Amino acid sequence: MQHMNKIPESELIINDRGAIYHLDLRPEEIADTIILVGDPGRVKKVSRHFDLIEYELKHREFVTHTGVIGKKRISVMSTGIGPDNIDIALNELDALVNIDFNTREIKSTFKKLHIIRFGTSGALQKDIPVDSLVASSHGLGLDNLMNYYDYEKSSEELGIIKAFTDQTGMDTGITVPYIFEGSLSLLNKFGNDFFKGITVTCPGFYGPQGRILRLPLKSKGLINKLTSFSHDLHRITNFEMETSAIYGLGKLLGHECLSINVIIANRVVQQFSKDNNSAVERMIEKALENIIA
Repeated sequence: MQHMNKIPESELIINDRGAIYHLDLRPEEIADTIILVGDPGRVKKVSRHFDLIEYELKHREFVTHTGVIGKKRISVMSTGIGPDNIDIALNELDALVNIDFNTREIKSTFKKLHIIRFGTSGALQKDIPVDSLVASSHGLGLDNLMNYYDYEKSSEELGIIKAFTDQTGMDTGITVPYIFEGSLSLLNKFGNDFFKGITVTCPGFYGPQGRILRLPLKSKGLINKLTSFSHDLHRITNFEMETSAIYGLGKLLGHECLSINVIIANRVVQQFSKDNNSAVERMIEKALENIIA
C-alpha cells in the first residue's frame, strides 16, 4: 500500500480550509473512534450524550460532531444512505489519518481507527423481533462495491460465498456477492443482548431488498432465499445498505469496524416497529455504554 509518490490533486481533493473534499474535515477534527450513522438527524441524538462537543461540521449529507465522553474522544458522522456513500466516507476518513495533506504522501506510520455503525435494519429471521439489536459478525455484499478493489479473499470468505451462491442461486448477472468479517475485538464488547449473524448489504431499498411497488423483480423470492441460507454456524440475521462496504474497506485499510443495527422491520413476519425513535435511542445508549466500557 506504501508509495512515496505524491497523490495528485485530482485524486485527493483538499479544499481551501485544508479539509478533505466531501466530508469537509481536517485531520484534527476527528477522533480515533468514529460512530457512523446514516441519517444526518441522528448525529445530534448521539452527540447529546457527549460531555463536551469540540467540533460541529456539516457538508452535504456528511454531518460530523467530535467530542468527549469521560476521557474518551469520539466522533459521530452521518454518511447518508448506501454503499457508494460509504466508499467516500471510509476512504476519506482513512486519508485524514494516514495521508500527509502537506506532502500528499502516505504517512510512514499507520494509524488505526475504530469505526462503529449505528444503523436501522430489517430482520430476516422470525426469532429476531422488531426493536431488538443485532451486531454483525460479517457483512455480505450484494452491492458490488468491493469488486472494484483488488484483494485476496480468505478461504473462510470463499467458503461462505460459495455456499451462498449455491443455496440462493443469486444471479451473477445482477451481482457478484462478497463477504468480510467484522472486528472480533469490537464484536466481543457486545454481549447476549445483541443477536449475532451475517448482515446482507443491498444497493437499494426497493427492488434490491425484494420490495415490489410498481416494478416486477428479476430475482424472485429474495427474502426466503436469504432467510433459509445456512453454512456451518452462520445464518443471515438482517439486511440494510452499508455494512458490507464498511467491513470491506475497513478490513483492507486496516481499521477495526463493527456494525450495530436496531431492527425496525421484520420482513419474515412483515411487522414494522411501533416506535422506532425509542428503539434507535435505546440502541444508541446501549452501544455507547459498551464502547466506553
